[in-house]
Amino acid sequence: MTTPAPQPADRDATAPRRPAQRLRADGSAHVDYAAVASLALPLMVNSSLQAVISLTDTWFVGRISTEAMAGMSAIFWLAFCVVMLIGGIGLAVQTFVAQAEGARRHWRASRATWNGLWAGLAALPFCVLLAGAGPWILAPFGLEEAIVRQALAFWQPRLLGAPLVVMLWALIGFFNGIARTRVTVLVTAFVCVANAVFNRLFIVELGWGIAGSAWATNMSMLCGVLCALAIFLRPEFRQRYRSHLTWRPQAAPILRDLRLGLPMGIMSSAEMASTAVFSLMLTRLGPVDGAATQIVMMFTSVAYLPGIGLALSGTTLVGQAVGAGDVAWARRLGKTMIALTTLYMGVIGALLALLGPGLLPLFVNALDPHAAEVVALGSNLVWVAAAYQLFDGLQLGTSFSLRGAGDVRVPTLIFFAISWGVFVPLTYVLSFAPGQGWFEAVPQLGFGALGGWIAVLVDVVLLAAALQWRWRSGRWQAIRI
Repeated sequence: MTTPAPQPADRDATAPRRPAQRLRADGSAHVDYAAVASLALPLMVNSSLQAVISLTDTWFVGRISTEAMAGMSAIFWLAFCVVMLIGGIGLAVQTFVAQAEGARRHWRASRATWNGLWAGLAALPFCVLLAGAGPWILAPFGLEEAIVRQALAFWQPRLLGAPLVVMLWALIGFFNGIARTRVTVLVTAFVCVANAVFNRLFIVELGWGIAGSAWATNMSMLCGVLCALAIFLRPEFRQRYRSHLTWRPQAAPILRDLRLGLPMGIMSSAEMASTAVFSLMLTRLGPVDGAATQIVMMFTSVAYLPGIGLALSGTTLVGQAVGAGDVAWARRLGKTMIALTTLYMGVIGALLALLGPGLLPLFVNALDPHAAEVVALGSNLVWVAAAYQLFDGLQLGTSFSLRGAGDVRVPTLIFFAISWGVFVPLTYVLSFAPGQGWFEAVPQLGFGALGGWIAVLVDVVLLAAALQWRWRSGRWQAIRI
């Protein structure tokens, strides 16, 4: 059976034309914060569960050894960078679905979802090649042999499971785009529980070490894909979105999706790649710096990931408003979501500064000879990490609202220029002492891990300012996808 062509009946005449809109008695429109909350809160819970997954992995790996934690720090963000690069279409699904929902072209929403699933499968050969290239990728960084062994043990299985992450993003993007965010929470909660169970099985019971954490992630992602796909094919979605009829891959729609998805993947990958190099540089300083950095990075996810959940609701709301043809309402919703995301992350950043130092000892093995050093260094780093949360909220809210409008090319250039033109060089200069780095001609001030985290602060402030300039320019209003 072929994919159905759009028909007039595909439009739902009873659907509301404006998302999160309430009319006053005089006919003027204002933002319905109850509707925003009903969309955003499940997404924030969902992202909090993502933070739990990361913290679970970190906790289990931390119980192995400081070298294992440093190895995870060295390779974690590099692996995630690959996932983000191949996952562009998966990330773009929410934008396509939101705009299709706003335009009431429901069959397009399910077709975009299937395109994301096919993209995940198509990425498998690329991931297999990269999984075997780990030693060559890490060789230039001059890491200690023990750390390299741990990093490669995590890298190889993690890359093999990367396509599952892309497929899960595509399915979750569908439910987020149609504002069925409670389904997203259900699926992610299932993944969270499965991840903890598999971590214990593979690391504790079977003794697979750090590789067990990677395999636990892969198995939990597979469980999530199967769960979400089963819901996607339920009768209610088959009837409204024709999810059982739009599965056949077609060249033209996939190429259209790539035009949005590829820049989105490059943007996310550029940010993750710079973070990966940041982690590698700090890990080169020694296992204590690497381990403390990894733990604090996981702490910041407690603020960052729920902030992403709140910003993701901006993608849905702006996308639906753009799809409905009301750019002015999209602008108003975007401003609202940017403000809410900034406020939320500022508050959470303050809590992180207060609570972080007390939580650090929970993520190290007390019998490890480096445990006290890791806790002491991490207690200083967590204050810098807390300081940039407000600006991170500003850049998150802005970038995800731009994403809802389909504006990804200029933000991609912004991310790439600042991440690689400022963040990475500044980390090198501030972190390494003379003789520690790779390029002696470049100044090296020797502030250690603290210097690297100061570079993060500068990076986030610049990103927030540049993305706000793009949003306020209004040029996103003319983009069509």
